[in-house]
Formats: sequence, C-alpha cells, structure tokens
Amino acid sequence: MKALVTGGGGFLGRAIVEQLRARGDRVRSLGRGEYPELTSLGVEVIRGDIRDAATVNSACVGIDCVFHAAAIAGIGGPWSRFYQVNVVGTQNVIDACRVQHVPHLVYTSSPSVTFAGRDQCGVNEQQALPDLTWLSANRCHYSHSKALAEAAILTASNDELATCALRPHLIWGPDDPQLTARILVRGRTGRLRLVGDGLKKIDSVYIDNAVDAHLLALDRLAPGAPCAGKAYFITQGEPMPQRDLINGILRAGNLPPCTRSISR
Repeated sequence: MKALVTGGGGFLGRAIVEQLRARGDRVRSLGRGEYPELTSLGVEVIRGDIRDAATVNSACVGIDCVFHAAAIAGIGGPWSRFYQVNVVGTQNVIDACRVQHVPHLVYTSSPSVTFAGRDQCGVNEQQALPDLTWLSANRCHYSHSKALAEAAILTASNDELATCALRPHLIWGPDDPQLTARILVRGRTGRLRLVGDGLKKIDSVYIDNAVDAHLLALDRLAPGAPCAGKAYFITQGEPMPQRDLINGILRAGNLPPCTRSISR
C-alpha cells in the first residue's frame, strides 16, 4: 500500500509516517518543509501547500490512502488563514482523492469541533456540532474551521471514497513540540499558571495511541464499513485535573510544580 500523509513533518504526521514505514508501507509526505529525516526513512517528500489544489492533486497520483493531518491550530490569527488551510485545504484533499481515485481518506479532526462555550464532560460521538454562527461570533476560528472541514470529510464518504474523522485531544509524547515543550519552557521561565484551582479535568492521548487509532481506522475503512462517514473521539480514557497533567510534565522535566494561578 502507498500512503500519502499531509503534514508528514509535524508531530502526529511524522509519527504516522514512521509507523507506516515500520510495517512496510510505502509513504509520500506533503508538507511545507524539506524534512531530510523523512527522506532518510525512505519517504518520498513533496514540498508544497495544501491550499494549492494542483499540488495536492499531484501528490495524490498513485496513492492508495491519504492521512490528512496538515492543519493550522491555535487560538489567534485571522479567520482567513484558518479557513484557507483547514477548510479549503481539506476540500482540495477530498477533490484530489476523487480525481485520482484514492479509495481511503482518514482525517485528523479535533474534539474542539463540538465545543460551544461550556464544559464538555462525558461527551460522545452522538454530540451534535454547535451552531456555527456561535463559533463565528465568538471568534473560535480553529474550532469553526475544523468543524467545517470535518463535515466536508464525512459528507464525502461514498462507494468510491471511504472517509472517517478522528478527534485526538492534546497529543503528547517524546519529541512533542507543542504541549510538552511549551509547558516546560514556561515552567523554566516562571511564566506558567494554572487556570482557576487547576481541578478541571482534561483528557489527552499519547502519541503512539493516536497513531494506532489512525492506522486501525485505515485498516477497517471501506465503503459500507461501520466506520465510514463517522467521527470518533480518541483519548486515553483517563481525564485528569489540569494541575496533575501540568505538574506531571514538569516533574518529568525535573522542574518544580506550578503553584500560581489565574482566575477563570
């Protein structure tokens, strides 16, 4: 099998690439950088932007499955940037799969697609997406754009292109440049704060488990399969207080616990 991984140079994307190669699959990566570490694994690296339809279409030539992990995350920035990368880029992937007759597409979504300004406790896949007008009015650009992209992915699932969406939350593990790295940097510089009393529970997922979920989804994805056209939350199933999660990371980095907080 030959797989295309968009965002193959990112934390999750690279881990997906590594596991695909480890099990003997051929892999092509589409990303914004050169990523010589992927080339050394025998990966075909294409440098390009998912906002460019021609580039995405070319990347899908001869491909059996696509893992679409490329995205813009964060809470800041203009709506146009989130829309172009997360929504237009995703539509380009869908269109390219159709043109190039790629039969399988696994999309990395986000649990934030169901966020509507309230705590999410015990939420499952039956939870409806929020009113997109609310997301727009409250400038939840990431959640808004990922919700639109996920809807496009799931709607696209048919007899020729089987799709599914996975919603991993706070992926962490070795070489994590986001959650772990930022907590450690702020812990070292004294700029880290708990939110409120730090007792609100947060779920997360270890990188190897997030990758396993993606590969298992692919292996079971086919037209008419139970997972086709469906979205799934991916977590450790072990939500823990924000304080414990943060201090556990600090402890692993040989740093003192965070005791200062800001009000919610």
